[in-house]
Amino acid sequence: MSAGGRRPVGGGHTLLGVLGFATFLAVLEAVPRSGLVSPDYLPPLSRIAVALTELLGEPAFWTAAGDTVRGWFLGLAIAVALGVVLGFVIGTVPVLREFTASTIEFLRPIPSVALIPLAVLLFGTDLRSVLLLVVYASFWQVLIQVLYGVQDVDPVAQDTARTFGLGRWARIRYVTWPTALPYLLTGVRLAAAVALILAITAELVIGAPGLGNAIGTAQSGGAVAEMYALVIVTGLLGVAVNMLARLAERWLLAWHPSIRSEVPA
Repeated sequence: MSAGGRRPVGGGHTLLGVLGFATFLAVLEAVPRSGLVSPDYLPPLSRIAVALTELLGEPAFWTAAGDTVRGWFLGLAIAVALGVVLGFVIGTVPVLREFTASTIEFLRPIPSVALIPLAVLLFGTDLRSVLLLVVYASFWQVLIQVLYGVQDVDPVAQDTARTFGLGRWARIRYVTWPTALPYLLTGVRLAAAVALILAITAELVIGAPGLGNAIGTAQSGGAVAEMYALVIVTGLLGVAVNMLARLAERWLLAWHPSIRSEVPA
């Protein structure tokens, strides 16, 4: 333990994480070779790695990855923009907050995959279908967090700002925004992961271009090792998305006590 009772970040935690992941990879190699699972259904990791290496040299793979990233990014950007705007409007107007509360609680639990038939009917299998599902799933993550952040503003700080003559926009900028920003970034981090999941799910189920479609094609064609290699790629994309979100959070919240109190390894 470090001074002040805080536990250092990194160090042992990083080592344990690496060891855990190495153990997971070793299990993936050992289980099919031991006969516990048929290699026809779960090839050894070494065979999957060969398939992944071959994929990296194919232009079609990079096109599919680009389609997935594009659908993820556009959907996430739209969801964040809508969530921030509507969250601040609803959160700062008490009448709107009460008026929309029941509607939000009704719509939020609806699974995005339930909208797949609607997306196909409206847009077919192109990018707009993916965006519909991604935006719907991600939007709620951002909106709810922004609403929590706006409601968490200290009333004393609001009254003080009014006393000093700050208008509505100035109060939002200097009082509400700093309070809501940590909540917003949490929502963005959650939404980024959800957006990737829905982008790949839409591609897999609807047949829109992307890694999900490539996974379905490999599975139906019996290319099992290639299918698992594509699944690993989607996992690596998820890790990259989470890392980028956390880096952005640390950068934008460098002034916040939750970030400043962390002790480097």
